[in-house]
Amino acid sequence: MNEKVYASLKSAETEDWVDYHIVRPFTYYWAVFFAKLGIHPNTVTIASMFIGAGSTWFFAHGSFYYEGMWGVIYNLIALLMLFVADILDNTDGQLARMTGKKSPLGRILDGAAGFVWYFPIYLGLVYRFYIHHDIEFGLLGLDDKQPYVLAVATGIVLLLAVIAGVWGLARPQRIADYYIQTHLFFLKGEKGAELDNSKAQEEKYERLTWKDNFIEKLFQKNYVGYTKNQEQLTPQFQRMMSLLREKYGATENFPQSVRDEFHRNSKSLLKYVFMLVFNFRTAYLILFCLLDLPAEMFVFEIIVMLFLSWYVVHRHEAFCKKIADSL
Repeated sequence: MNEKVYASLKSAETEDWVDYHIVRPFTYYWAVFFAKLGIHPNTVTIASMFIGAGSTWFFAHGSFYYEGMWGVIYNLIALLMLFVADILDNTDGQLARMTGKKSPLGRILDGAAGFVWYFPIYLGLVYRFYIHHDIEFGLLGLDDKQPYVLAVATGIVLLLAVIAGVWGLARPQRIADYYIQTHLFFLKGEKGAELDNSKAQEEKYERLTWKDNFIEKLFQKNYVGYTKNQEQLTPQFQRMMSLLREKYGATENFPQSVRDEFHRNSKSLLKYVFMLVFNFRTAYLILFCLLDLPAEMFVFEIIVMLFLSWYVVHRHEAFCKKIADSL
């Protein structure tokens, strides 16, 4: 990776292998192109939201088993659109760092992008299962009769979709984003991270007016809840930070030994944090859609992603508690 591309990253440590070696060098040149056109990073983020959410129509089609080659083509178009959305979502941050056009709204939009893609996609998969369910019904030993279709599709699948949407989608994203920012905080300091706290975000929300800042205030309201949830999931990290600030004051006064211990433990956990974000999840989305097993994606979200989320939080909280206890 050349120096210009490296300089456009938050940190090499907070990029997984695919992003660091393939995606980021590619998106750097897109960022250069957008910079020359004077396009704002927030515009790129919003475009990624529309493209990612727009893939829902194509994901709602069955693949080869149900719709033949056209079904495969529809699913491949959906995956291509999701890939383009991810490219744009990676580009916006590099563009912001290159042009100096960082903004609180940009931070909020960037954090919301993945959820804006996946929520409608998963609703599309629910519809897809309602229309095409022969494989799953065969596995369950159910006859394809209307009462069974309604019972399973609206009962089990909608329940799975709600659970996956509320917990399997939002929670891993919140956790991954927060732990990447905590890692950057101890690696680069306060200016090198975007480690927001709910109290400060609530104060920003109160300062905005609905009349003059309607859109920003709307996003800010959601972001207050987003940051509060992150803090509720990480009580030992909050305790550790409170003790550090109480004992040492400003961030730059934190002992190097504490910084090193946090960095060492956090770095060893990043490989699991990366599994909570786009690349890992999308690989399974591709697999299940092409195999015409959309309902299995919900099961994957609930079982695999929730367990992985729990494991990451458990590990992170454990070493934060150890550091806090030593203070």
